[in-house]
Amino acid sequence: MPRIIADLEIHSRFARAVSKDMNLATLEQWGTLKGIELIGTGDFTHPTWFSELKDELEEDGSGFLKRKGSASTIRFMLSAEISCIFGRNGTRRIHTLVYAPNLATAAKVNARLSTVGKLKSDGRPIIGIDIKELLKIVLDVSPECVMVPAHVWTPWFGMYGSNSGFDSLKECFEELADMIPAVETGLSSDPSMNWRLSELDSKAIVSYSDAHSPRNIGRESTIFELAKLTYTNYVKALHNPSPKKNDLDRIIMTTEFFPEEGMYHWDGHRAHDLRMSPAETRKVKGVCPKCGGKLTVGVAHRVDKLADRAESYAPKGRPPFIRLIQLSKIIGEALDLGHLTKTVEIEYRAIISNFGSEFNVLLNVPLEELAKHVSPITVEGIKRVREGTLHIEPGYDGTYGIVKIFTDAERKKIGQSSLF
Repeated sequence: MPRIIADLEIHSRFARAVSKDMNLATLEQWGTLKGIELIGTGDFTHPTWFSELKDELEEDGSGFLKRKGSASTIRFMLSAEISCIFGRNGTRRIHTLVYAPNLATAAKVNARLSTVGKLKSDGRPIIGIDIKELLKIVLDVSPECVMVPAHVWTPWFGMYGSNSGFDSLKECFEELADMIPAVETGLSSDPSMNWRLSELDSKAIVSYSDAHSPRNIGRESTIFELAKLTYTNYVKALHNPSPKKNDLDRIIMTTEFFPEEGMYHWDGHRAHDLRMSPAETRKVKGVCPKCGGKLTVGVAHRVDKLADRAESYAPKGRPPFIRLIQLSKIIGEALDLGHLTKTVEIEYRAIISNFGSEFNVLLNVPLEELAKHVSPITVEGIKRVREGTLHIEPGYDGTYGIVKIFTDAERKKIGQSSLF
């Protein structure tokens, strides 16, 4: 059965703070380099972007789309992220992902949403209706549409986030909670953190990049095994949270950020460069000791508060996951250079040329095979990422965490040993 690596949360260049290079041709190029076979279109609610999607993509009856005239095997899925800001016992702010099975259905979703929000304003539009009403609209257009709460733990716009006002799917979606098949982890959490909530036992756990630039697609992903590469089979896999080996449509695994690297893993106050563990935050009662303001409560703290299981809980039957670092960042650390420098780019392209794709390098190629073509320190970096032996300072209050593969002393020692 076909396996497919999917990244189904990205943004187009019509969303705020997004690279102008986020177009279909560039996404296809980077999908090839990364080894991603299924990419979300992102932002199908934006009129100009949706017009480009209709002009540049063609349907093949599978529910996925391909670029017209392209020989690539990469397929696209119609996806959008919507920001719901609404009143329900206070102001609520939730980001959610919406998927559609074809262009005609996406056009109907857009037509309905254009009556309740300004879709031209942003690739990720703000819609002033209750998220439950949004779900009703989407499913009324077509029961084949799917809604998945996005980066579900982030403080400001995640459904479980510390500022969302909701403590459960049931509280948020009420009688429609069963219509939500999955949640998306976000960069600051991974599946093991989500397993601690028993209410998610019936929900698939997926991970995607939320990429704002082509280089960042696939920094998180979900690997599916489907009987056929169709939208219908993808939906079946989403409704199978604890698959058995012989199931025809299932999630095989997710690839994750080290969650500490996410911008909201720990608590803190960015204005004062203050990073705090959940235990430290509890000691100061959630108040910044430098200014007396309210600390931003991060993902790890929020999971601790809502979890009804111990941190060590390991369920049976759930798809596994692996934490990764992007190959360009591994090379950059190995060479002690920025990951966007020309030298790193040349080395990255050379490695991909030898081994086919970034995911193949990070997940599959034996280290001894890599060593035939790749510098010893880069191979050591890949080894350390696979083993999770890293130096980490957690992110907080909108500041990315710092994940280091090598200390300066380690890099120097490895570099010296490679000379002999």
